[in-house]
Amino acid sequence: MNNSVVNSARIAWAALRMLLVLTVVTGILYPLVVTGIGQTAFSDQANGSMAEADGREVGSRLIGQSWNLPGTDRPDPKWFQGRPSHSGYDPLSTGSSQLGASDPTLVENVRAAKKQVAAFNGVPESEVPKDAVTGSASAIDPHISPEYAGIQVERVARANDLGADRVRALVDDHTDRRTLGFLGEPRVNVLELNIAVRNLTAQR
Repeated sequence: MNNSVVNSARIAWAALRMLLVLTVVTGILYPLVVTGIGQTAFSDQANGSMAEADGREVGSRLIGQSWNLPGTDRPDPKWFQGRPSHSGYDPLSTGSSQLGASDPTLVENVRAAKKQVAAFNGVPESEVPKDAVTGSASAIDPHISPEYAGIQVERVARANDLGADRVRALVDDHTDRRTLGFLGEPRVNVLELNIAVRNLTAQR
């Protein structure tokens, strides 16, 4: 048999064996090991960081959601509200509105949103923080600033017939400080805060 044919067959067989080995290692063994480690050491994160209330999952702590009156697009005064989202917090449609800071549409939207937030919470427009009227880069940010949570305390307390001091204490308890003391900004997870409000209301 021609040596070139033998050599080609040997090379092809070696390549096929390498393909099979790499397929098993990278396509089966590696995913199984990584999944096993994730489920064992980081089960909560690996399964979407889901939050529970009354024994059932009510959402992910990583994805914002709407807190509107049932069947409407109007915010429910009982709940802390998150940042605006042009995608409706759809995790399949992330991304900013792509409007520049000087875009007349964005300027008008922010101006209108500031009036609505101020009226809804009964505070002067000067007290409305930036994150209350501007969306995040992902459009699904689950956090708000402590300042935005702070202007909502009185309204949430009234709507749930709770003392404002108790609701304010919930905000303080659910405020995450800067990572390592200097990375990022203080933030409040809206879902976790609203679960705490619900639990507090149920204790009355």
